[in-house]
Amino acid sequence: MAIAEKYYDERVRSPMPIASTLDEIGRPAWIVLMILGFMVWWPLGLAALAFLIGSGRMSCSRNGAHWEHKMGRLQDKMERVREKMDRQMGGGGGNWWGGTPSSGNRAFDEYKADTLKRLEDEQREFREFLQRLRFARDRAEFDQFMSERRNRPDQEAPHQV
Repeated sequence: MAIAEKYYDERVRSPMPIASTLDEIGRPAWIVLMILGFMVWWPLGLAALAFLIGSGRMSCSRNGAHWEHKMGRLQDKMERVREKMDRQMGGGGGNWWGGTPSSGNRAFDEYKADTLKRLEDEQREFREFLQRLRFARDRAEFDQFMSERRNRPDQEAPHQV
């Protein structure tokens, strides 16, 4: 009985005993409180919603760092799976059971592997080309903006007081 009394005394002395109790129960308790608030009197539910959003109790994380961390972990896992699959398949394609698919014609299989490698290289080079092209376009737009800014009449310049 003494433990329950001590627990109750700590709750009474805290500045927001209801909020701390609901925090211990978790997010579902806050959602139930908000729904009941809307059912009783809509401004009460709205106030509960504003409190939840304002206090950060309903957000997933601060500034999206949580999701960035999760996406980084997911990318790492995907990279490990790709590496494992490449090791199992011998590095140059293959099937899920560890063997390389074969047409039965070794010359054709070599040609196919070389062609796929060439296509992957061309795809990489094309992406790099597009990146350089976008950079050049952005640079041209920026240079045009700067030249227009330098050549504008002094009338358009902001007046200093």
